[in-house]
This record gives sequence, C-alpha cells and structure tokens, in this order.
Amino acid sequence: MKVIDMRCRPAFLHDFFGATPGSATHDTARWLNRRVGTIGNDAHFERSLTQDGFLGEVRDAGLTHAVVVGRHTPSQHLPNEKIHDIVHNHPELIGIAAVDPSIQGEQAAIDAATYAIRELGLAGLDLEPGFCEPARHPDDPIYWPIYELASQLKVPVFLMSGPTTPDPRFNDPAAVAKVAQAFPQLPIVIYHGYWPNVHQAIGLAFRYENIKLVPDMYLFQAGSDAYIHAANSYMSSQLLFGSSYPFRPIGQSIDDIAKLGLKASAIEDVLYNNAAALFQLEPVSGHE
Repeated sequence: MKVIDMRCRPAFLHDFFGATPGSATHDTARWLNRRVGTIGNDAHFERSLTQDGFLGEVRDAGLTHAVVVGRHTPSQHLPNEKIHDIVHNHPELIGIAAVDPSIQGEQAAIDAATYAIRELGLAGLDLEPGFCEPARHPDDPIYWPIYELASQLKVPVFLMSGPTTPDPRFNDPAAVAKVAQAFPQLPIVIYHGYWPNVHQAIGLAFRYENIKLVPDMYLFQAGSDAYIHAANSYMSSQLLFGSSYPFRPIGQSIDDIAKLGLKASAIEDVLYNNAAALFQLEPVSGHE
C-alpha cells in the first residue's frame, strides 16, 4: 500500500519538536504525543534526533513520501534552506517552503518564495495567518501576492489552522472562501483541517473543490468522524493523510486511519492518490 504522509517532520528540526532531550520543550513534545493518542513509547520521536534516524522512521513505516513543512512565524522560523537540506537527495522526502510577508515585507517574501520553488526545488508554500502578530485571516490582502505567485508557479498553498492558533477566532474556515473563489485552479491545503470546526471546514470543501483538508493528528480526536463521512461521499478527493510526526507515530497513525470507517474505494485516495495528484506523482494503478 502506497502512503504519502502530508505532515512529517524530524525532531531535530526545532526545539518545538523535542530536539533537546531534558528540556521543557522535549517534555512538551512527549505530553502532546500522549494528548493525541500515542500508544506505547511517548519518546518514540527521539529516533529522529538525527537525519538517519528520521529516514529510518519514514522507511520503517512504509511511506512512499513524507512531506517536511517549513514555518515562518514570529515564534518559529524553519528556514527554507534548512528544509531543502533535509529533503535534498532523498526522493522519499518532499519539502514545503514557508514565507511571512508581514515579517519579510511583500517583495522579500515573493523573492524568497520564488527562490525556494525555482532554485531549492521545494514543492509548495506554507502560510500561517493566525500565528502572525497581529493575527490575520487567510483573505487578508497581504497574502494575495503570494497566492498569485503560487498560481503562476503551479504549486499548492498550505494554510495552518487548528486549536493551537493563539486566538481561536482566527481558526475560522470562512475566510478561505474568498481565496478559493479568486484562485479556483490553486490547490489550497489546510493543515489541521480547522479542527474542531469540522463541519464548517467540510462545508467549505463541499463548495470549493480546490480546498484540501489534512486533519492530521486531529483526525483521531473527538468530533472528527464528519471528515470520514465526507470522504466517503463528496469529499473523496479532498481528504489527505498526515501523521503530524513527531507528535504522533507514523505507523500507528496509518493503522489507526484504517479503523475509522473509510470505504475501500476511498482509502487509497486518502492515503496516497489525493496527495499524488497534488504533487503530480503517479497514482496507484487503476486510478486516474
């Protein structure tokens, strides 16, 4: 079975992911693993404190590809060059760049995004409006040049959402509608799937087929059954798998998604084909 993990990062990438054993952030990473349903060793992620260990995790879980996502926010900057260094010469890894025009300025963000895609070979652009200072919504005018650039470069845009948004009022799917309307050919991938605002998110996906949801670790939390119900009907091409590693074991997440009630006709799409289409990879045989 082919699997693309849409949100999979090594622990060594940043202290936020548990890069420093014995630190408070390392303890927080272990706590979050327990919080989102890790079974067994809640320090499993320590294997990915090295590049070789991370690659071992990816390969042992049987992933076809793992997507390593950058970030650029006031509280956490994962430089695009660092993401490139992790994924370079490892065809099983796919890197996503990140920019923040509120920090960098419009032209600098455009230049950084262009360089990341054209020169570093990264495969998409991550934006985190709710984590800005001040917090913003995805339809804020500051992001429109980035959406236009992504459309020109023919790469997807990734938006961060979810309950860790500092001000929950900015975990609101409604603002994505204007972006989806303006850029109907632009794939808009929503990390964390706007959980716990699940019904609003799947309602948005009902209306706009270019919106893709990656609930990742929140797919296994209370209230997430609506994602599965939607994927078994109209949203079969719009739900994508993500483990949220290092905050949840990759293999366990693959096993767990198989127990959530996805139809046989949908499971290959959710685990592989939808992401393969996003990155223009070969689909599972028999799928177009």
